[in-house]
Amino acid sequence: MTEAITYDVVVIGAGPVGENVADRARAAGLSAAIVESELVGGECSYWACMPSKALLRPVIARADARKVPGLRQAAQGPLDAAAVLAHRDDYTSHWKDDGQVGWLEGVGVDLYRGHGRIAGTRKVTVTGQDGTERTLEARHAVAVCTGTRAALPDLPGLADGGPVKPWTSREATSADHVPGRLLVVGGGVVAVEMATAWQALGSAVTVLVRGGGLLPRMEPFAGELVREALTEAGAQVRDGVSVTAVRRENGTVTATLDTGETLDADEILFATGRAPRTDDIGLETVGLEPGSWLPVDESLRVQGSTWLYAVGDANHRALLTHQGKYQARIAGAAIAARAQGVPLLETDRWGAHAATADHAAVPQVVFTDPEAASAGLTLAEAEAAGHRVRAVDYDLSGVAGAGLYADGYRGKARMVVDLDREVLLGVTFVGPGVGELIHSATMAVAGEIPIDRLWHAVPAYPTISEVWLRLLETYRG
Repeated sequence: MTEAITYDVVVIGAGPVGENVADRARAAGLSAAIVESELVGGECSYWACMPSKALLRPVIARADARKVPGLRQAAQGPLDAAAVLAHRDDYTSHWKDDGQVGWLEGVGVDLYRGHGRIAGTRKVTVTGQDGTERTLEARHAVAVCTGTRAALPDLPGLADGGPVKPWTSREATSADHVPGRLLVVGGGVVAVEMATAWQALGSAVTVLVRGGGLLPRMEPFAGELVREALTEAGAQVRDGVSVTAVRRENGTVTATLDTGETLDADEILFATGRAPRTDDIGLETVGLEPGSWLPVDESLRVQGSTWLYAVGDANHRALLTHQGKYQARIAGAAIAARAQGVPLLETDRWGAHAATADHAAVPQVVFTDPEAASAGLTLAEAEAAGHRVRAVDYDLSGVAGAGLYADGYRGKARMVVDLDREVLLGVTFVGPGVGELIHSATMAVAGEIPIDRLWHAVPAYPTISEVWLRLLETYRG
């Protein structure tokens, strides 16, 4: 042990969230250190957002091209899987973090490579790969930005190093070959995106859903439209089934279902949820439970603490990269304000130090064909929260811009209106190309723009965004 090194802020985890907390601290004139045991850039850069979207972009582009007269015939051939995987590798920087490290150096954040553990109040020990240990002390804040890992069901052979060696989101986004047969267990975002990608790259895909449908956290029609497209593309989707056992023999994976039947495949992907990476970061030294989610207040400070923050997935508020980065901006501002002795922070709704969007205006895009995008609350969520609401639906194929975008365009839009305030609580779009449309919905929800004012926001013709006019006309009758 050497003498402790002191910083204003110490961050555990150098993914996008941790990077942004450290950057905001530096921008406020505070010194900052960041600890990382894997690659700087985190899950999003190497095993989630970037590689998955690099895999999906050619899939969606080809699907769109096949719906355009004059281009349809040219897009009938198979994807060049080797080129798609190589493109994916480029977007992960071939799993090297030199560029991200250079960015940290550029903003003046010190990087410590190794395993970081909280060692009491405002202290973090870093154990390097060579076994050396250092202690970092924080004058003002320690931020836990360790994210999540894939949660596997409690089945024999699935644990680390077990004989089945299943795919999780990491293997699904970094695989170097196309499996002939792929079983996908789960019905959420990872499941449908990876089913879409690998089916298009040549796998025979079967999706096994324990519940009653895909994308259960979105409006029901989102999962229904995605299911239709997956089935038409050649994938099989089975509802109401559970995997009760799995084994691998001679390279073949065999899954036993609760129906008693068995299915064989070359790989099996478990996309069955996430667990916090907080089991070995020293939470017990400050009275918290290892392996738990960390509840926080609106400024992202761990409840009951004056110095510990949990930012991003670890607090379980909104498990999305862009939402974690938003939290990092809020937390960074709060840390800086407290360090500067600001007596009263702005933690009221939509205040400078409140992560209000986490529960009022979360945007999300599922990059399937068709895309599914939402902002804010679903109808069910709004009703459960006690709002008096009305859902307004519109068939996207009725918009001129949609017909120009693709022959046979299929899609749907919904806005959830708070009838007492006449503002939007949530918006969902499903259809080709709607991912780039969702930010308009995010602004309408976050800005709480009155319906009467939205009537004056004129959409350009002929674009898919004309659906806004059609939704408002439907609401006004």
